[in-house]
Amino acid sequence: MIFGYATAARKRRDALAMWVVRAMAGLTLATMALVLIYVAVNGLSAVSWDFLSQFPRDGLTKGGIWPAVFGTLGLALGSMCVSIPLGFGAAIYLAEYAKPGPLVTGIRLGVANLAGVPSVVFGLFGLSLFVALFGFGRSLLSGCLTLGLLTLPTVVAAAEESLRQTPASFREAALALGANRWQAIRQVILPAALPGMLTGAILALGRAAGETAPIIFTAATAFSPALPDTVFAEVMALPTHIYNLAANGSRIAETRPQQFGTSLVLLALVLGLSLAATIIRAKLRRGRKW
Repeated sequence: MIFGYATAARKRRDALAMWVVRAMAGLTLATMALVLIYVAVNGLSAVSWDFLSQFPRDGLTKGGIWPAVFGTLGLALGSMCVSIPLGFGAAIYLAEYAKPGPLVTGIRLGVANLAGVPSVVFGLFGLSLFVALFGFGRSLLSGCLTLGLLTLPTVVAAAEESLRQTPASFREAALALGANRWQAIRQVILPAALPGMLTGAILALGRAAGETAPIIFTAATAFSPALPDTVFAEVMALPTHIYNLAANGSRIAETRPQQFGTSLVLLALVLGLSLAATIIRAKLRRGRKW
């Protein structure tokens, strides 16, 4: 009787916990849906082909957002060119080569702490290092390097976890067949872990596309009459464009539809980039179940 009562009580607690988790998930999804609906209702009327393909004019009150779309894509993809090689390399070292000890513990602690550092701190760091010390100026290059460092902890953590979840039998089989350590990692471990490693890259890509503070300090300009022709040119970006329309403009009320339209485009762009990366990850994962 006592055993049966304990089992029933445990089942009730498990059921209650499950309902709480479901309620929190539902609340999160409902909040996200409300935000998306609100932005879509207020901004859909402003979105058109001219809005997406033209340059802004008349003090940002007319025209389109094409330079901001181009700049956001450049910053997001450029940051991935920085964070993915560094992040994957660091993860391979931590998961496959590093021996347990104070050094490795310190590296992992540092990565975890960097993931919680506010983005404005990375912006000030990029301003001091890339803009001032290295002399890159406020440019696409400075923005990409800063955003790459900002997203690096996410890439490292996800990639290392994916490598650690790869079965040890994969390594043992590769070594037993005569492969050296690097050959086993490159030809066996990495292909098996790559879909999981791309999860961190997807999260980092979405964050890089939506950041504002680092871009303001290192890369963004309020208005650009042409697309950047070199990596040392300033760029417009969707997050900073929204900020300029909503906070720095002289006719804020008149540009309200443009503010919501730009926000809607930014949400769609982040969703599109994440969806494309997810599809690539799914194709890599297909046929590699173990």
